[in-house]
Amino acid sequence: MSAQNGPARDPLPAPVESVDRALQLLLYLRDHDSISVKEAAEFLGSAASTAHRLLSTLTRRGFTVQDFERRYRMGAVLSGTDQGRVTESVLRDVALRPLTALQAKVQETVQIMVLRGGNIRFIEGVEPNTLLRVVRRVDDEMPAFVSAGGKAILARMSNQEVEEVYRRGLVEWPTRRVQTMRMLKRMLTQVRREGYALSVEETEQGVVGVGVAVLGPDARPVAAVTIAIPSVRFQKELIPDYVAALQQAAEEIHGEVFGPHHVADS
Repeated sequence: MSAQNGPARDPLPAPVESVDRALQLLLYLRDHDSISVKEAAEFLGSAASTAHRLLSTLTRRGFTVQDFERRYRMGAVLSGTDQGRVTESVLRDVALRPLTALQAKVQETVQIMVLRGGNIRFIEGVEPNTLLRVVRRVDDEMPAFVSAGGKAILARMSNQEVEEVYRRGLVEWPTRRVQTMRMLKRMLTQVRREGYALSVEETEQGVVGVGVAVLGPDARPVAAVTIAIPSVRFQKELIPDYVAALQQAAEEIHGEVFGPHHVADS
């Protein structure tokens, strides 16, 4: 996308130029999905540093959000999609039907989780009626970077946001593979590229997880859905089928929470 057409010029000078430019950016985002710093600078006819300061200020106040591709979108303050209002109880209620359908399709344990600080919190799950299965978790927490669902959520955030989440460092976990922030960023880059996250015995030994994010209307992550599979039964060639089923469940949960509205392209 290119922001070649600049804002309409007013013959009278703006009393406060920085405020006027910020408002021009918000008007632009009203009619477009997103904008980069470079596009904002071209649109305003300003230096990139100026555009970055304006977008950073708007983001700090909730008027815009920055996604994992470092593009800026309309934030909750003006879009009316305050993700903080999506409570665990609401997600638990609306997710049960899609999770039940997902479990029937894949015949493995399925779960929904949310990000809480640097951890993910399991809020609901459905498990198969088989002897060998992964037991569902409810109200348990673990580091987001070891879980397929946590990775899927973190991958939908910018690297700056992830750094802020783990500003005190990565917490210890017995089976973790990610040891440094550099390793975490490299892993999240792969998740973004592939569109799903994989956890191979990182939450606990003997368990493989596949996960995708549940997005809000502004393409920000509000939760994640996962399939947890005993490692002895996991087949890599089934990943595309798992991902397709997870994406369908995530879209159904999105529709239940936000209504059948279009999710901004990411």
